[in-house]
Amino acid sequence: MIRDSLVPVLTGWLLLFSSGVMVFADTPAVPIRVVVWDEQQPAQKQAYDNFLGNAIADYLKKQPGLEVKSVRLDDPEQGISSETLDACDVLIWWGHVRQGEIKRETAQQITRRIQQGKLSLIALHSAHWSMPFIEAMNERSIADAMQGLSPDERKVTSVDAIRPERYSAPKRDDPLTPRTEKIINPDGSIVLKIQLPNCCFPAYRGDGKPSHVRTLLSDHPIAKGVPVQFDIPHTEMYDEHFHVPTPDEVIFEERWDAGERFRSGAVWKLGKGRVFYFRPGHETFDVYKQPEPLQILDNAVRWLGKRT
Repeated sequence: MIRDSLVPVLTGWLLLFSSGVMVFADTPAVPIRVVVWDEQQPAQKQAYDNFLGNAIADYLKKQPGLEVKSVRLDDPEQGISSETLDACDVLIWWGHVRQGEIKRETAQQITRRIQQGKLSLIALHSAHWSMPFIEAMNERSIADAMQGLSPDERKVTSVDAIRPERYSAPKRDDPLTPRTEKIINPDGSIVLKIQLPNCCFPAYRGDGKPSHVRTLLSDHPIAKGVPVQFDIPHTEMYDEHFHVPTPDEVIFEERWDAGERFRSGAVWKLGKGRVFYFRPGHETFDVYKQPEPLQILDNAVRWLGKRT
């Protein structure tokens, strides 16, 4: 015989099992904390009434299990105070013409948090030249170069990291970056001369012609529910080669009718955290009113932001 005092508890467990979800009654759900950072340039008004970043944030706020905050460059401390970063699991970054206003020290602080596993970064479209993405790719380039050394070699190795000319796109015949030269000195010490990545590509076109997106890794969590192929009706074109470290995973590829192609969804591990770059999203085209890119962002936030 079941005592009356146990009926509510058992009823609750039955409801949980019938829904196919097992949840411990004394464990509260922990939302993934998302901060959407946006430069908010006026040109965005051509496609978004209340700016691109706010459009993304408004969508994510409607999805269960997410706690979303929208910030902008002109907020106090440029929207990325230590307090804001402390309360952030996933930082979504959209920037374009004011990239250089972010201090390198601030970007390095973000990168350290990624390395420590406190934060993951999603860089959108022209954020390939954002300071946080550049610093993250620099650190990954150095880590990749050091990975090629033996433990004994690492003890006697120093790094000479050479930054590219700032905001200068590579030419098609330029050597790819990052690029490493290993120099062994007469005393046995080693210098790794690393040409850091340009974080750009040799060609772009802003005519709004459609791109054709192909999902390369359909089983990846970021691709969950995303069609194997879909089109973005109006977008800017980027063309390979993208001067970045070799990604750990390339989830999406874009192609254009004129023959250009781009690795449009790529993931890098950085210490205990990750960086995801998603190429679509030029500010004058309504890419983030389209269901597929929004689904990809939702998926990415959940995969990158999982906390125990």
